[in-house]
Amino acid sequence: MAVSIPDQFKDLFSFDRCVFVTLVTVLPNGQPHATPVWVDYDGTNIVINTVRGHQKDKDMQRNPKVTVLAVDPESPFRWIEVRGRVVEQTEEGALEHINRMSQKYSGNPDYYARVPEKRGVEQRVIYKIEPTKIAMSRR
Repeated sequence: MAVSIPDQFKDLFSFDRCVFVTLVTVLPNGQPHATPVWVDYDGTNIVINTVRGHQKDKDMQRNPKVTVLAVDPESPFRWIEVRGRVVEQTEEGALEHINRMSQKYSGNPDYYARVPEKRGVEQRVIYKIEPTKIAMSRR
């Protein structure tokens, strides 16, 4: 059953803040796999953009259960853990989305300017994660 991210924590996922989050997926052997990622939020779902074939892509295709941990960089005792499940994945609009995220996190609207050798080689994919359980700091 879906739950909502509390209003007092939505800023950690908003486009106005550059908060790196940790995405935790499950490897084939059952071990957790944690990766720092850029994050977006559509008002309902957490949105992650990755590359087809990367470990987190393979993990989310095989097992849709994931966890996202956001720690406020200005107040590390303020954090939220969002457990959820992948409810959608699409390649449509993924390049435009990663460019928008690049603008947010690096100030450059062209993600592949940093790694031009990967332009046109990688296939980007957007994952939408529906929150199902939330734990947060009470400070």
